[in-house]
Amino acid sequence: MKVAVIGATGFVGSEIVKELVSRNQSIKAFARNTDNVLESKNVAPVQVDVNDIEALATDLQGADVVVSAFNAGWTNPNLYADFLKGVKAIEEATQRAGVKRLIVVGGAGSLYVNEQKELQLVDAPDFPEEIKPGATAARDYYNLLKNNTDLDWTFFSPAPEMHQGTSGVRKGTYRLGTDVPVFDENGRSILSVEDLAVVIADEIENAKFIKQRFTAAY
Repeated sequence: MKVAVIGATGFVGSEIVKELVSRNQSIKAFARNTDNVLESKNVAPVQVDVNDIEALATDLQGADVVVSAFNAGWTNPNLYADFLKGVKAIEEATQRAGVKRLIVVGGAGSLYVNEQKELQLVDAPDFPEEIKPGATAARDYYNLLKNNTDLDWTFFSPAPEMHQGTSGVRKGTYRLGTDVPVFDENGRSILSVEDLAVVIADEIENAKFIKQRFTAAY
């Protein structure tokens, strides 16, 4: 399978590339700066400005699936606007390239606090203010993506404690959910970034969540 990974040198994207290489997939690794793209015979680095839709669409041609791990930068003062602009451009370029499948790694903020779905995490009073612009942007983009009837899109919301997941651990096991975090017996929702990459690679191969959002945790 030919997989295009956008944001291939980031915290999430680099792990996805690594996992796909371990599965012998063919990867186009897109990044603003390709110096840190994983070196492998299966990986072709591509320097990209995601907002150059025409150039991005050209480079995406021939891919079976596009995985967006795009992040406009957590310390970016224009994070909200820049994230929305970037992901919209990726969506449009994917369609222009004639690629049917788009998997977006978004945020956990759009998950609901419980099964009653009365409150999303990003609107909860204890949600960290420093990541709220990015989380809100990801939530708002998910609401836009739901209206796309042309792409076989999938939106992945990581476990809320993904960043606190045990670094360097790849268990290869996880539990799946849809709109509410997957909680453990202690009421926590945790997943390492390495196992997030396993989740995404499995979704690429199995396509269980077409035109759906899902989440995962231990």
